[in-house]
Amino acid sequence: MTPAHDRRHVAALIDEAVSAGARFTAACAALGLNPRTLQRWRDPVGGICEDRRPSADRPAPTNQLSEAERDKIVATCNAPEFASLPPSQIVPRLADRGDYIASESSFYRVLRERGQNHRRGRARPATRRKPPTSFEAKAPCQVWSWDITWLPGPIAGTFFYLYLIVDIFSRKIVGWEVHDRETADFAALVLKRAVWSEKCLTNPLVLHADNGSPMKGTTMKVTMERLGVTASFSRPRVSNDNPFSEALFRTCKYTPGWPTRGFATIEEAQIWVQTFVTWYNTEHRHSAIRFVTPDQRHRGEEKALLAERHRVYQMARAVHPERWSGQTRDWQPIGSAWLNPERPDAGRRGHGAADALPHEAGGGGPMAGPAENAA
Repeated sequence: MTPAHDRRHVAALIDEAVSAGARFTAACAALGLNPRTLQRWRDPVGGICEDRRPSADRPAPTNQLSEAERDKIVATCNAPEFASLPPSQIVPRLADRGDYIASESSFYRVLRERGQNHRRGRARPATRRKPPTSFEAKAPCQVWSWDITWLPGPIAGTFFYLYLIVDIFSRKIVGWEVHDRETADFAALVLKRAVWSEKCLTNPLVLHADNGSPMKGTTMKVTMERLGVTASFSRPRVSNDNPFSEALFRTCKYTPGWPTRGFATIEEAQIWVQTFVTWYNTEHRHSAIRFVTPDQRHRGEEKALLAERHRVYQMARAVHPERWSGQTRDWQPIGSAWLNPERPDAGRRGHGAADALPHEAGGGGPMAGPAENAA
C-alpha cells in the first residue's frame, strides 16, 4: 500500500512531466507505475484519495468462531473438572460426551488470546541453560581436559582412582596418576607434574573439568593460579560438557586387556594404566585426528605422515584408476580442535569437541578397544 503523501508526490511529478509535453503513459512507465493505478488514486475532483483498503468493511470468515463460542471455550477450560487439564485432554473428553465446541488448536488459540495459555500442574518448566564457553586449541598445550574415574579394587565396592589429563588438540594423555582416594591435593599434584613435564609454563593454558569437589578444591584453585592456568567447568547438571575425558575413559575400560575382576593392589593398577597410556599415546591410531597417534600429532609430525599417505593413495589410483569412482581418501590434517563449539561449527569434522565426539575407533595392538563413543 502506498501512503497518501507518496501518492501525491508521484501524481505531482507525472502532472509536471505531462505539462512539459511528455505523454502520460510514458511518464507513468518512467516511474514504474501503471497508468490505471494513478487513475484509481484520483478522486472525482482531481485530488488524490487515500487507500481505503485498511478501513474497508470485510465480512467475517464463515469458519470463524463466534464470540459466544470463544466464551464457551474459556468457560469450559476454567470449569473445575477441566481446570487442571490441557486442551489435548479436554477436547476428547468432550467428544466422549457427544459435545464438540472447537478443535484442539482453536482451544489453544483462544486461551492464548485471553492470556490463559499457561503451564498447569506441578511440573517445572524446562530449564534454559546458557551456552557453554568455547575454547579453541590450535596447537598442543593450549586446552586440556581432565577428570577422575574409578578403577575396581579387589573387593566389590572398593576402588582406586585414576586422575587423567588429556590434551584436546593432540588427544595425548599428558598426565595421569592412580591414588586410593579423591582429593584436590592429588589433583593439584597431577596438574603440576603435567605442566612441568610438557614445559608449558609460558603458554596460556585452559584446563577443563566437571564440577566435582576435587576439581574445585582450594588446593587445586591455588595451584592453577600459581601456574597461570585458566579454569573451565562444565555447566551444572549437563553431562556432555566434558566429552574428551569421558570418551577416553570409555576407551580405557573397553580395551581387551581390561581386568574385569578388578585390580588386586594399587601398584597393579598403576602398572596397567602405564601400559595403557604408552600404547594409547604411541601406538593407537586415533580416528578423530586422521588415524595418526596422539604423540605424532603432539610433536607436529602429522602433516608429513598424512602427505605421505596421500602420495601412496595417489600412486595406487594411478595404477588402477578404474577402482576409484571419485577422489582418494581425505588425508588432510584436521586443524584446530574445539571444546564446546558453537552449534554452527559443531558439524565440521575436526572442529568440535563433539564432532561425533570425540569418536575414536579401536586400532590394533594389545590394548586396542572398541569405538570411543560420545560422552
